[in-house]
Amino acid sequence: MDKVKTKKKFDFTKYMALIALIVLVIIITALNPQFIAPNNLLNLLRQASVNALIAFGMTFVILTAGIDLSVGSILAFTGAIIATMILGGTPAWLAGLVGLGLGAILGAVNGLFITWGKVTPFIATLATMTIWRGATYVFTGGNPVTGGKMNTSFFFQFIGQGYLFGIPFPVIITIVAFIICYILLHKTAFGRKIFALGGNEKAAFVAGVKTKKMLIIIYTISGLLAALAGFILTSRLGSAQPDAGMSYEMDAIASTVIGGASLMGGKGRMSGTLVGALLIASLSNGMNLLGINSFYQQIVKGVVILIAVMIDSQTQKNRE
Repeated sequence: MDKVKTKKKFDFTKYMALIALIVLVIIITALNPQFIAPNNLLNLLRQASVNALIAFGMTFVILTAGIDLSVGSILAFTGAIIATMILGGTPAWLAGLVGLGLGAILGAVNGLFITWGKVTPFIATLATMTIWRGATYVFTGGNPVTGGKMNTSFFFQFIGQGYLFGIPFPVIITIVAFIICYILLHKTAFGRKIFALGGNEKAAFVAGVKTKKMLIIIYTISGLLAALAGFILTSRLGSAQPDAGMSYEMDAIASTVIGGASLMGGKGRMSGTLVGALLIASLSNGMNLLGINSFYQQIVKGVVILIAVMIDSQTQKNRE
């Protein structure tokens, strides 16, 4: 009996974000060649690093059909804690570790509300977004934390402003984080459990996946990466702003969805999220170079997110 060979159809949606990024770069470059100038590209990558780190954590969360709206507030709160500790004489590396630990704890709290508190991810993280933001304003008195040893600490300044081999150090941190997250998601049993959990939580539980423990770990990772982004942003600005991270959760969600992750869970790639973060950064950078009003930029970003969600929804319908 002859074997019938069937050709696999080219999955356009898998590479849609990359194609969109290439087209966007071509269009912006045609309108303003300064876009591909080495200095601007390095600046673009530095800007993308903060959003990319948050988006990596958001990818784990969205793969479970969850959401984390608190990442921007975690970024601001941990950044304020780190800055205050450095001003108080704590070595920058130790303050950074405390900030990362605090971010992980705040993320774990989200996970506990969702698993043991039986609160939906949207409501739970909406509440903690408000709580952590309020805590930041209370802690800082609504004022920026700046000056003192923050201006003299080499380690603190290097985290957000330094270069290594001509590459901004935040970009190197982001590359390392991407490699770790990629391996964790796509090459380990932990990653396979995340996909199983997002695909069908009940089936995953029956198959032996400790769903509550997994969700707590996933939200802990999200909080940790948000805190790392907060450390980098605080270093880059040379101060901790109480309103830092406002709407960053939207950019992270956009990067993840544009990169191919489904809000229904069970579908997504870390490489897609990276491309999505680069696309969002290129869009913002390009619009700034073209002199587009910041108010209009918000509209454009909203339209991009809406289109990405509509495409995801239509893709899900076609597969069903």
